[in-house]
Amino acid sequence: MQYIRSVEVGGTSVPLLVAQTAVAAGYPSPAQDYFDGTINLSEHLIHDTTSTFIVRVSGCSMEGAGISDGDELIVNRARKPVDGSIVVAVLDGEMTVKRLRLTPRGVVLQAENPEYPDLVVGELASLTVWGVAETCLHQLN
Repeated sequence: MQYIRSVEVGGTSVPLLVAQTAVAAGYPSPAQDYFDGTINLSEHLIHDTTSTFIVRVSGCSMEGAGISDGDELIVNRARKPVDGSIVVAVLDGEMTVKRLRLTPRGVVLQAENPEYPDLVVGELASLTVWGVAETCLHQLN
């Protein structure tokens, strides 16, 4: 038996089927027709509502990290970036999404696609890490 529950999405109540169990990617589960419960997507995806934003990605430089053109990133501006974080950065006035690398030679914004060069941040460059990407919302075809 399936149950339709009200789910809060962006402050709006939306009817949605919610599965109580995980769905196998192999053979179907005998319990696949049993749905129960509710889920608040904001509760699972957003850890700090006051400093979290959604940004849409343009371009293919991060495909190796599973981030494609048109995907949306949930970005937390309060989270401290560390070496290896995927960040939204402003480099000389231009926003970009890259992996932050802190090297002995300085800061590098690393592309995750071999067709795109890494951005080595020079001494005279202006760099601001705008936020740290926490989740990628990727549409399936």
